[in-house]
Amino acid sequence: MPDLTCEDADHASGRDLALPVKSLAGERLGAVRVNPRGLEGDRLWALVDADGAIAAGKTTRRFRKVGGLLHHRSHLEHGQPVITLADGRAARADDPGLAGLVAAITPSGWSLRRENSTPYFDAAAVHVTTTTTLAALSEAIGEPVPVQRLRPNLLLDVQSSGRFLEDEWLGRTLRVGTVELRIVDRCERCVMVGHSQTALQSRPRLLKTIGKLNGACAGVYAEVIAPGELKENDRAHLA
Repeated sequence: MPDLTCEDADHASGRDLALPVKSLAGERLGAVRVNPRGLEGDRLWALVDADGAIAAGKTTRRFRKVGGLLHHRSHLEHGQPVITLADGRAARADDPGLAGLVAAITPSGWSLRRENSTPYFDAAAVHVTTTTTLAALSEAIGEPVPVQRLRPNLLLDVQSSGRFLEDEWLGRTLRVGTVELRIVDRCERCVMVGHSQTALQSRPRLLKTIGKLNGACAGVYAEVIAPGELKENDRAHLA
């Protein structure tokens, strides 16, 4: 896993997470290609109802709340998403058995749908956070906050005592491996940070804690300005 400081940004490395199916748990990657859209295959699919609403942890104009999403996982296999249920059953997108798995997660009438002209991203292509943010949240709630709570695409292991360092990077360029990212916005959190997962109990107070500490934001969003490849333990540099 990686390191980095805001003042001396030549000491960071990272680990990567891709979430092929939006709002399901994803997979940790040793290496991944990054294109102008973001990490290859990241949130390229979603569970969608007949009206086009997307399965999520909340209900809005665009989303429909579906319980228990983070107990199920997705990963890529030969360019196709594979959904694995909490009970271990799995199927690929081109497998006839997929419909049964989707029905086990969602109400009737839902399907797995690939992104078209409207991205499935909430705000930007890449979500970045640091170990200092996880440490600040862990200290505040009195128990470890694992990275699975925030689900960033890129976690930077930062050797610093500062809190929420990423907030200071807005407008700057972050180089990791052969990839260049421009930090464009803070990441406002939603209720999913406190939802239960396969190995994690529900922690609704986590969102309240983020609100008190940092205006409901933890992590930052970035856009891709130079595609390339990310590898675990790549060094990171701020410019």
